[in-house]
Amino acid sequence: MKRFLTPILPLVAGLAAITGQGRADDWTTVGADAQRSGWVRADLKISRESVAGPDFQFLWRIPTSNVARSGSGLSVPVLIDFLISHRGFRSLAFVGGSEGGIFVMDTDLARMEWERHFAPGPSETKPDCPGGMTTSLSRQTALAMPSMLGIGARGRRTPAVSAVGKPGEGAVTLGTASAPRPVPTRNAGAARQQRTRPPARPALRGVTLVYAVTASGELHSLYVSNGSDHVPPIPFLPQNAHARGLTVAGNTAFVVTTNGCAGVPDGVWSLDLDTRIVRTWESEGGAIAGTAGMAFGPDGTIFASTREGPLVSLEPRSMRPTMRSRTEQFRSSPVVFDSNDADHVAAVTADGVLQVYSAASLREPVATAELGADQPSSDSALAAWRDGDGIRWILAPTGGGVGAWKLTDNSGDLGLERGWEYGGLANPLPPIVVNGVVFVLDGGSAGSNARLHALDGQSGRPIWDSGSTIQAQASGHMLSSGPGHVFLTALDNAVYAFGLPMEH
Repeated sequence: MKRFLTPILPLVAGLAAITGQGRADDWTTVGADAQRSGWVRADLKISRESVAGPDFQFLWRIPTSNVARSGSGLSVPVLIDFLISHRGFRSLAFVGGSEGGIFVMDTDLARMEWERHFAPGPSETKPDCPGGMTTSLSRQTALAMPSMLGIGARGRRTPAVSAVGKPGEGAVTLGTASAPRPVPTRNAGAARQQRTRPPARPALRGVTLVYAVTASGELHSLYVSNGSDHVPPIPFLPQNAHARGLTVAGNTAFVVTTNGCAGVPDGVWSLDLDTRIVRTWESEGGAIAGTAGMAFGPDGTIFASTREGPLVSLEPRSMRPTMRSRTEQFRSSPVVFDSNDADHVAAVTADGVLQVYSAASLREPVATAELGADQPSSDSALAAWRDGDGIRWILAPTGGGVGAWKLTDNSGDLGLERGWEYGGLANPLPPIVVNGVVFVLDGGSAGSNARLHALDGQSGRPIWDSGSTIQAQASGHMLSSGPGHVFLTALDNAVYAFGLPMEH
């Protein structure tokens, strides 16, 4: 074994050094990043031209053994772009199931890699409290905003590295980022923290894990290579809470609870992975709004919108509220973005107004826009991106489609200008943006299944749709994207992949 490993490890380190310069930020949590932007800055394969061409197509469907519960099925796929494990090269997608299962599939070879099952929770369920594993999975997620370089500076894949684990435990896969850093806090007297990070570089330290909160309320830290526990599960939430937006940043896990399920108060929860201390902010404004949970500023500030109360900001270590909006009653998760070197937060109110706030002051919005007469009746989430001309766009599901607004700046006075709207959708779910292409999933309705649509991000012009490929309806926040691919889950308990075929 020693003779075998001696020539291999330098080769692995060499691959990391050669290819690490342009490594992508993987889709590590719902909404892609801690800001919930839903935005992949660049992709070497997906573009307006390639999606409109004949090669962009349905690639595969992988069924799972999950059983949907009260309209809740599989969570949004969390991704790792490229991995070197004891089983060779892998690109993996991780989804959680409403019956307590975790399903991991090789996205290149379209086959199940491993799965693990936990107790499903209560047998009696309802749409607001479906039980089981309600929040998506998460990988380590940086709080600083991704670089505009995205994945444009590299090829199809960038390898991570691995080492040999203990006998019987499989390989210990090493991380593609440096050791976790503590969650930063605001310090008005200190220099402003850098808001964007360069593309990640592989490092020969730290294990690569995927995190899950099960119906028992425990946080599980699992090796991505085989699903074994990295450490024993840590108590986090009361049993059978309805959780959303799991995000692990540095040494802290965050999640929201909503709908008062199992008597659990609605709010934002944090878990220090080192001390195992749990802290909670209980919402004074009813349930937490939106399908993506909370959003994070690049300095670690937490933003959460409530259904009967304000948009609030929280200090991430103490979980104490620091600001509140005067406006109350929201129905979307917030999204955080930068404009002219300042951070902003956007969310949609219950009466259908898109509001933009300065992240430094939530008292009054700095820009507003009406969504229009047709307003979505359920919780949703937004997306935010910037095009090649430097224009900042905010996308929001409407009652019958998806709308796009431009953020304008007139000598420091911000405004929202309607850019376009794409209609004719029965149940529009939160959109994502990949290299200037907007993907929006119509979740379907009685008598119709889900359908994926691709639109030109600047004009809203339809480019492509999935036709009748998807075999069931969909609900929630279901889209994610890796290089050359778009992934989704539907209520037939299957994972779907669309994109450009990869040469094997």
